[in-house]
Amino acid sequence: MPEQERTEFPGHDGGLLAARIERPSGPLRGWVLFAHCFSCSKDISAARQIAGALAAAGLGVMRFDFTGLGHSDGDFANTNFSTNVEDLVAASRWLAARHPGPQVLVGHSLGGAAAIVAAHELPHVSAVATIGAPADAAHVVEAFKAHVDAIETHGEAEVSLAGRPFRIQKHFLDDVRGAKVTKAAEGLKRPLLILHAPLDASVGIDNATRLFVAAKHPKSFLSLDTADHLLTQPADARRAGNLIAAWAAAYLPATDRPVPEGATTDKTVRVTETGRGAYENSVETGVHRLIVDEPASLGGGNRGPDPYALLGAALVACTSITLRMYADRKGWPLEQVAVAVRHSREHAADCAQCEEGVPADVFERALTLSGPLDADQRQRLLEIADKCPVHRTLETPGLVRTTLST
Repeated sequence: MPEQERTEFPGHDGGLLAARIERPSGPLRGWVLFAHCFSCSKDISAARQIAGALAAAGLGVMRFDFTGLGHSDGDFANTNFSTNVEDLVAASRWLAARHPGPQVLVGHSLGGAAAIVAAHELPHVSAVATIGAPADAAHVVEAFKAHVDAIETHGEAEVSLAGRPFRIQKHFLDDVRGAKVTKAAEGLKRPLLILHAPLDASVGIDNATRLFVAAKHPKSFLSLDTADHLLTQPADARRAGNLIAAWAAAYLPATDRPVPEGATTDKTVRVTETGRGAYENSVETGVHRLIVDEPASLGGGNRGPDPYALLGAALVACTSITLRMYADRKGWPLEQVAVAVRHSREHAADCAQCEEGVPADVFERALTLSGPLDADQRQRLLEIADKCPVHRTLETPGLVRTTLST
């Protein structure tokens, strides 16, 4: 059975939002953040069943109550679609600070629309899945359209949603009318899965069509057949969770999942601008993905390491791996390796191959070797550090050939 825990975190306005985290009982493949439907909560049947199916498939899941709903702080009347998006961004960043993820956003109904919009602010999210999502946030007004005139005239009105009373204010109407969900789908620049029931009486199937047409590839559509909008039948909700888990496998960290054919021989690293910020780029190498950016001081968004930080990471990672391989071969009691590096440009007198008078790229590397090693073993490992392949690459003249693709 999945392990569950309750927690809370600060939402868009600092109020505490209630959340539930579920971890698989076996190996953890990645993390999913789930956003519930309009005026619902994290504890509705569909949310529980979907989270359970995802956890059973090896995924950690966090679901939470938006501000003013469920067990979260705040007044629902003071919220709108934009605050939902801000809550979702806050939830994702809170989760990312504690776990390597979330890699996938999943949103039900209006939560799906919020997930599409929020993903633009979350570079660590690799893919987005929606369930019965509207292509236009203003679609939710249909649920209380008989009260729209009163809200417009008096600034607010009490409406009944799923048999419960809610206060809707005019700013909510203004906000959802200004939301650009389809435009956000068009510029998502990451995989999108759209699940929708053809007979959905609350959010018509045409919404799925509009989102699918707007989105760029890779995109997928899966029919939920006879399911209703809220997935009130547990089997329908579990099926949705299982479909999402199977689809998301391609966008999770490469742990024990099979490496695609050819990935072991193709060492090409591909970089593409994301369109988010002046310098943000998406890096793809085999099955791995990461974001590269520049710091804010250079006009970037600081959403990822800069190119020199990646170069330093390559050096220290290669150093650590080389030392581990050597120590293990020798049977030495090396318990842990930690390596740090700092890059600078300076006139280095100890750089034999550097041009005189020209500043050199200097990488100051520091090793920490834990374990009952003797002095000779430590000295030998210090020498081996200089033999890591990336170290040799950096100190050996090389060649970069550049061509222009047509």
